[in-house]
Amino acid sequence: MNFIKKISSLFSGSGEDDGRRSLWISVQCDRCGEAIRTRIDLTHDLTAEYGEGEREDAYFCRKVLIGKQSCYVPIEVLLKFDDRRRLTEKQVTGGKFIEG
Repeated sequence: MNFIKKISSLFSGSGEDDGRRSLWISVQCDRCGEAIRTRIDLTHDLTAEYGEGEREDAYFCRKVLIGKQSCYVPIEVLLKFDDRRRLTEKQVTGGKFIEG
Protein backbone atom coordinates (compact mmCIF):
# COMPACT_ATOMS: atom_id res chain seq x y z
CA MET A 1 0.00 0.00 0.00
CA ASN A 2 2.90 2.36 0.73
CA PHE A 3 4.11 1.80 -2.84
CA ILE A 4 0.79 3.03 -4.26
CA LYS A 5 0.94 6.19 -2.12
CA LYS A 6 4.43 6.96 -3.42
CA ILE A 7 3.33 6.52 -7.02
CA SER A 8 0.24 8.71 -6.57
CA SER A 9 2.31 11.46 -4.90
CA LEU A 10 4.42 11.71 -8.06
CA PHE A 11 1.36 12.72 -10.07
CA SER A 12 -0.51 14.78 -7.50
CA GLY A 13 2.34 16.96 -6.19
CA SER A 14 2.63 18.25 -2.67
CA GLY A 15 -0.13 20.84 -2.99
CA GLU A 16 2.13 23.46 -1.43
CA ASP A 17 2.98 26.70 -3.19
CA ASP A 18 5.04 29.51 -1.71
CA GLY A 19 3.79 32.09 -4.23
CA ARG A 20 6.88 32.01 -6.43
CA ARG A 21 5.61 29.25 -8.67
CA SER A 22 2.09 30.44 -9.41
CA LEU A 23 -0.02 33.53 -9.99
CA TRP A 24 -3.76 33.65 -9.41
CA ILE A 25 -5.88 35.98 -11.55
CA SER A 26 -9.59 36.76 -11.49
CA VAL A 27 -11.70 38.15 -14.31
CA GLN A 28 -15.35 39.08 -14.68
CA CYS A 29 -17.29 38.32 -17.87
CA ASP A 30 -18.59 41.44 -19.65
CA ARG A 31 -21.73 39.65 -20.80
CA CYS A 32 -23.04 37.76 -17.76
CA GLY A 33 -20.92 39.13 -14.89
CA GLU A 34 -19.59 35.73 -13.78
CA ALA A 35 -16.30 35.86 -11.85
CA ILE A 36 -13.70 33.34 -13.01
CA ARG A 37 -10.50 32.61 -11.10
CA THR A 38 -7.57 30.73 -12.61
CA ARG A 39 -4.02 29.80 -11.71
CA ILE A 40 -0.99 30.53 -13.89
CA ASP A 41 1.89 28.12 -13.27
CA LEU A 42 4.99 30.33 -13.66
CA THR A 43 7.16 27.28 -14.35
CA HIS A 44 5.09 25.54 -17.02
CA ASP A 45 2.50 27.96 -18.47
CA LEU A 46 4.84 30.68 -19.72
CA THR A 47 6.22 30.87 -23.26
CA ALA A 48 9.69 32.34 -23.75
CA GLU A 49 10.29 35.31 -26.03
CA TYR A 50 13.83 35.53 -27.36
CA GLY A 51 15.68 38.73 -28.15
CA GLU A 52 18.84 39.10 -30.20
CA GLY A 53 20.72 36.38 -28.34
CA GLU A 54 19.68 32.86 -27.47
CA ARG A 55 18.63 33.89 -23.97
CA GLU A 56 15.05 34.45 -22.85
CA ASP A 57 14.36 38.19 -22.68
CA ALA A 58 10.75 37.92 -21.58
CA TYR A 59 7.81 35.55 -21.22
CA PHE A 60 4.11 35.62 -22.04
CA CYS A 61 1.03 33.57 -21.25
CA ARG A 62 -2.24 33.48 -23.16
CA LYS A 63 -5.30 31.88 -21.54
CA VAL A 64 -8.85 31.60 -22.83
CA LEU A 65 -11.33 31.24 -19.98
CA ILE A 66 -14.94 30.09 -20.20
CA GLY A 67 -17.22 30.21 -17.18
CA LYS A 68 -19.56 27.61 -15.76
CA GLN A 69 -22.76 29.60 -16.24
CA SER A 70 -24.84 29.53 -19.40
CA CYS A 71 -23.24 32.33 -21.45
CA TYR A 72 -20.02 30.48 -22.48
CA VAL A 73 -18.39 33.60 -23.93
CA PRO A 74 -14.60 33.15 -24.15
CA ILE A 75 -12.51 35.63 -22.16
CA GLU A 76 -8.96 35.97 -23.48
CA VAL A 77 -6.20 36.93 -21.05
CA LEU A 78 -2.70 37.93 -22.19
CA LEU A 79 -0.01 38.32 -19.53
CA LYS A 80 3.55 39.53 -20.13
CA PHE A 81 6.47 38.88 -17.81
CA ASP A 82 10.08 40.03 -17.57
CA ASP A 83 13.09 37.69 -17.67
CA ARG A 84 12.65 36.97 -13.94
CA ARG A 85 8.99 35.91 -14.46
CA ARG A 86 7.56 39.04 -12.81
CA LEU A 87 4.28 40.32 -14.25
CA THR A 88 4.82 43.50 -16.30
CA GLU A 89 1.64 43.85 -18.38
CA LYS A 90 -1.84 42.33 -18.50
CA GLN A 91 -4.67 42.59 -21.03
CA VAL A 92 -8.14 41.06 -21.15
CA THR A 93 -10.71 40.80 -23.95
CA GLY A 94 -14.33 39.98 -23.19
CA GLY A 95 -14.08 40.81 -19.52
CA LYS A 96 -12.22 42.82 -16.92
CA PHE A 97 -9.73 42.04 -14.17
CA ILE A 98 -11.12 41.97 -10.64
CA GLU A 99 -9.64 41.44 -7.19
CA GLY A 100 -10.12 37.94 -6.03
